Amino acid sequence: MFEALGRVIYRRRRWVVALTLAFVAFAGVWGTGVFGAMTGGGFEDPDSDSSRASEVAARELGRDSSDVVVLYRSADLTVDDPGYRSSVDGSLRALPDGLVDRTTTFWSSGSPALVSTDRQSTFAVLQLTDGEDEEAIAQIRDDLSAPGLETQIGGNAVINTDINDRVSSDIARAESISLPILTVLLVIIFGSFAAASLPLAIGITAILGAFTALRGFSMFTDVSIFAVNIVTIIGLGLAIDYGLFMVSRFREEIRRQPDVETALARTMATAGRTVAVSGITVAISLAGLLIFPQVFLRSMGFGGMSAVLVAMLAALTLLPALLAMLGPKVDALSVRPWLRRVFRRPVGAPPTEDSGVWFRIAHGVMRRPVLVTLVTVAVLVGLALPFLRVEFGGIDERALPAGTESRVVAETIRTYFPADPSGPIEAVVTLPDAVDSPAGGAALQSYVDAVADVPGVDGATVTGAAGETARVAIAYAGDPMAEEARALVNAVRDVPAPPGGEVLVGGQSAVLTDLLESLGALLPWMALIVVSTTFVLLFLAFGSIVLPVKALVMNVLSIGASFGALVWIFQDGHLSGFLDFTPTGFVEATQPILVLAIIFGLSMDYEVFLMSRIREQYDLTGDNTTAVATGLQRTGGIITSAALLLLVVIAAFSLSGITFIKMIGVAMLIAVVVDATIVRILLVPATMRLLGNANWYAPGPLRRLYARYGIRESDGEQSAEPTRELAGAR
Repeated sequence: MFEALGRVIYRRRRWVVALTLAFVAFAGVWGTGVFGAMTGGGFEDPDSDSSRASEVAARELGRDSSDVVVLYRSADLTVDDPGYRSSVDGSLRALPDGLVDRTTTFWSSGSPALVSTDRQSTFAVLQLTDGEDEEAIAQIRDDLSAPGLETQIGGNAVINTDINDRVSSDIARAESISLPILTVLLVIIFGSFAAASLPLAIGITAILGAFTALRGFSMFTDVSIFAVNIVTIIGLGLAIDYGLFMVSRFREEIRRQPDVETALARTMATAGRTVAVSGITVAISLAGLLIFPQVFLRSMGFGGMSAVLVAMLAALTLLPALLAMLGPKVDALSVRPWLRRVFRRPVGAPPTEDSGVWFRIAHGVMRRPVLVTLVTVAVLVGLALPFLRVEFGGIDERALPAGTESRVVAETIRTYFPADPSGPIEAVVTLPDAVDSPAGGAALQSYVDAVADVPGVDGATVTGAAGETARVAIAYAGDPMAEEARALVNAVRDVPAPPGGEVLVGGQSAVLTDLLESLGALLPWMALIVVSTTFVLLFLAFGSIVLPVKALVMNVLSIGASFGALVWIFQDGHLSGFLDFTPTGFVEATQPILVLAIIFGLSMDYEVFLMSRIREQYDLTGDNTTAVATGLQRTGGIITSAALLLLVVIAAFSLSGITFIKMIGVAMLIAVVVDATIVRILLVPATMRLLGNANWYAPGPLRRLYARYGIRESDGEQSAEPTRELAGAR
């Protein structure tokens, strides 16, 4: 199939390139319009009790959120001075009509919570007409300044807007940093400008194609702005991986095949199959995110899958078409002579498959397989141990860089103003009778008293009522993200609702409680789907039931090491100064799920590259040890180069000022380093030496299934009678 595809693309290469250019032009115009259709946030479960509580309260009682918080301060005046009030009221009255639905100040409400302890600062709470409206925030921001007072702007909507704006600016900065470095490294690694340009062409196609797919998704569902990050990382990273693998194989084939068409067909029959298996495997891993109801995770799944599949399709269509047009000129504009002069390296014969550095490393590892296995597994388990004490939390203003205005407002209010009496938990009570009726009022008061008596509750107060619905604020003095607060949410939910009524418990602590329950309930299903489909795919690729199990176990070790580092760095705060973030004492709950999907996919990417060559050699020789050493010799440099280039992309995004985006980047950095070094270079050869021929075991019926439907690649015909060795004999 893939060989035939290669020949078709060779004959229609100009049409393929022309159609791809037309698609890229369309994607550049229409696809990039997705930025205006994306949303922020999306970390909550929309079907949870806390989300329903928010919806019922907004529908029956009106919105009660602090969209915009305007902090005012005077060095000389207090809020009791008429001039202070006059300045604030004047600025708020001057706001454009139709943008602000309600304004609450100290003077309109009399609430002492709106005045600082020194009475020189106060804040006004604005509810926007259309909720978190970025355009409305931009229009009123400059009009909020009060003459003679220091003015700062924050609030939930402003924090989300600042996060979205920072994500966009961070992407532009990451691309400006990474692309020049990538270009230089690609030229050095490929040895020519012509070859180095090919992965970049695939990367641009993948990114724009994924943006186009996301815009299509946005027409039917919400898509988070944060999906842009994963599209850029995955699209560019896998384009480099696939470009390296395909171009390297084409260079091999062009030297030993009689013409370009045959060389391209053999490249597609071998490396093309591997790219297809890799792309589908990575896409399956990211597809696991689609079962979660959180917009953030589903958007990452949409974006990641789109980037992977477009990169794979571009590598199987556009890249071979470009290779067909270049032919031997793939090495045009070579820099190797210049590099040899600079580093004073003479021209030498290329290493053979049984003399290269990776071949020697593989044999060195396989001479002491037990020792290498025990040491590497111990190191990986040790790196994973911190994850045993992980604490999960949500996202607040500390996700922004220190000094960001909206973060400063939140921190100032928390430090210098009285504690918020409403607390992090609220109950929305729906009664069978009107709240202002004797029966309804008595039932509501009975419920409030019962909630106030729950151990840990510091008070319960009715903060709003209309018709048959009331909002009850439940005070709690502790950390709203802590396990104790989540336990208190469950205790409040255990309080019986008034007879004939319904109670929905929401608020900050309840949102986190519901999020963790949702993730915990769906994570096993995600694991089952991803593991089972990956197992089947790897079996079809390698014809063994042992290798997929080994690959899955090694992935668990790589992921565990990355998760342990996340806790040590972001929860415990190590390296917070170097990485420039504020530790919170917890890990945002959705990030490990996202990191799990990404790392699992990338690890399988490298696994497929390496095992494809090992399987190829085993089919030819029947010698397990030689196959492992030869496979590592052929792919060790490619995997290392791909990992280095991917690290450049990830490192640029790890500079993000948004903590949870930085967390994703750092986790990927650690996982790629661990997987490309400890796992692929040390653990894979050692375990395959220990297992011997057992690596290739499959029951008789499955062997026949593989013989008929397996996804194989080889340099020639499989040997009819490969030499068999006892498991572990060599």
